[in-house]
Amino acid sequence: MFGVGLTACANDQILSVGGATQDPASAKTASTSAYGEVRGAAASESSPINPLNNEVTDRPPGAREVIANPSVAEIMKTGPLPEMSWGRADAPVTVIKYMSLTCPYCRRFQTEVFPAFKSAYIDTGKVRFIIREFPIGRASGNATIALRCASPDKYLELYGKFLAQQPSWVSQEVRLDAIYAVAQQVGMSRAQFDQCLQNQDMINGLKWVKDRGRTLGIIGTPNFFVDGKLVKRVLSLEDLSAMVDAGIAAKSGAGPAAKTAAH
Repeated sequence: MFGVGLTACANDQILSVGGATQDPASAKTASTSAYGEVRGAAASESSPINPLNNEVTDRPPGAREVIANPSVAEIMKTGPLPEMSWGRADAPVTVIKYMSLTCPYCRRFQTEVFPAFKSAYIDTGKVRFIIREFPIGRASGNATIALRCASPDKYLELYGKFLAQQPSWVSQEVRLDAIYAVAQQVGMSRAQFDQCLQNQDMINGLKWVKDRGRTLGIIGTPNFFVDGKLVKRVLSLEDLSAMVDAGIAAKSGAGPAAKTAAH
């Protein structure tokens, strides 16, 4: 069973890594100080562990721990907020996608890959699909808080609207009116929106999701966990289908090992 990870944008700038964008907080010269905010080197994380490096010895004081080859139980651990998931809870394969609402690669995946993938795998009970928030930049952070404050049955719709309408609200400066203009399209009032941005429990819960993602090796958006395997790049429909089909075959006893044993 398993999930997906994404790569992300920082301060709405793109750092290309394997066909995706990287969280600058995983570089040695930057770190996050507040939810979704990226600043220069911070004293507590001026030299965080590089998730691309599997070496776990000689960790500098205050560096973030990254779990090498996390187990399914470690990947599926949840914090104070519920998972945002679609598809059967007992589907044979779980895909987890880490996303930032300002990430153009996430927008491309949502428009070019997700509709067909949902129809073929999620709606048919083959895949449980989970979205986990990994905002980069304060604009993304504020939009992500609003996204979580929407009714759960509107989450996927609002998620798609934020991605599709990126040019209308994404900028270096946080433009709350522009972010609200998207949120109101799913029925959110301005009072709900303003109260949401002050919801410290929500902010702390989202921060847990992002920090836990870094611990699991997420470096940006989109990153995926597919059937427990971390993929740090953008996936095409063909890529994702091949991974999921292999996972389903292995669980049904129709994988390569099973075929070899039959002979």
